[in-house]
Amino acid sequence: MAKHIPRKDIRRLGNERVAILVDLSRQAVRDGKDDRARRYVELARAICGKAQTEMPDDFRFCKRCLLPMSPGINCKVRLTGGKIVTRCGCGNVWRMPYLKEQRK
Repeated sequence: MAKHIPRKDIRRLGNERVAILVDLSRQAVRDGKDDRARRYVELARAICGKAQTEMPDDFRFCKRCLLPMSPGINCKVRLTGGKIVTRCGCGNVWRMPYLKEQRK
């Protein structure tokens, strides 16, 4: 009979592995190995789904091409009209408001 593993242990192990894959994908983008970076993001997403955890908050990737967002390397970031506009190399655009920061 299989041994039961507590959910918190599965999540902890999943988070550790995702953190490793996120670091590897960032390094692969810096080295110009986009295919390898995409594969690392795919694996990290699969682990997050299986372990029922979230991707790290500080890790951004394109939902269309699965490349990690690295400003100046493979994406452009602009501040226009109260929004942060991020454009990936594949053409995907991501907008996020920053009104709270403007008011301060």
